[in-house]
Amino acid sequence: MSRYVTVSTRVRRELLEEARRLGINVSEVLRRALEEEVKRKRFEMLVKSLEEVREALEKIDVDEIVRIIRESRESR
Repeated sequence: MSRYVTVSTRVRRELLEEARRLGINVSEVLRRALEEEVKRKRFEMLVKSLEEVREALEKIDVDEIVRIIRESRESR
């Protein structure tokens, strides 16, 4: 079960009043914005990890791996 916490932030009074006049659910907007930012940051971190893996994989000499596997099979 999820546990909730209260988060507060400062916004200009006029902005909050205008949002209320327009019927905007401020809590929902802030919740959604935070969820989206977390998703964006996770994606950014995943892309960075994939780039690091790609760089490591590019350093692997495929011909050398194939040669080692063939030698291993032949020695059996």
